[in-house]
Amino acid sequence: MQLREPANLVSPRAIRMWTVEAVIGALFLGAVQVGWWLVDDAPDRTIHQVVAVVWLVLSAAYAVGMPRWRYRVHRWEATRHAIYTQTGWLNQERRIAPLSRVQTVDLERGPIAQLFRLATVTVTTASAAGPLEIAGLDLEVARHLVETLTTAAVAEKGDAT
Repeated sequence: MQLREPANLVSPRAIRMWTVEAVIGALFLGAVQVGWWLVDDAPDRTIHQVVAVVWLVLSAAYAVGMPRWRYRVHRWEATRHAIYTQTGWLNQERRIAPLSRVQTVDLERGPIAQLFRLATVTVTTASAAGPLEIAGLDLEVARHLVETLTTAAVAEKGDAT
């Protein structure tokens, strides 16, 4: 039997959310470079120009490419017996957690996710591998998933240890 991709994609709005997050990160790095340029009293500004061009090209490529690639990779699926996730963009990871191992199910919405009506569902399990995280879910889908997983985990006879 082969391990297949989980069936469900995250919300298409996740692309915009990840793009905004990438642009905010790029602007922060740009501000750091401007601060470096202001405190540097060297007469030759060539290094600043080179770093600015490299920063601009890499930031644009990251902000355009990374969100679309993550959207293609990020998937999830919940069955009667397990939660299954696939995450990452450079390093990709597939994980399956039996519902009998679920300890908590959390819904999180940061300010940018709230702007796009998205949420992240985190499933903490009795595993040394850490929690499973599904970022970029439509808010209503996330709420339903939390309710479904919580109900199913409570119904499981295992003790999550």
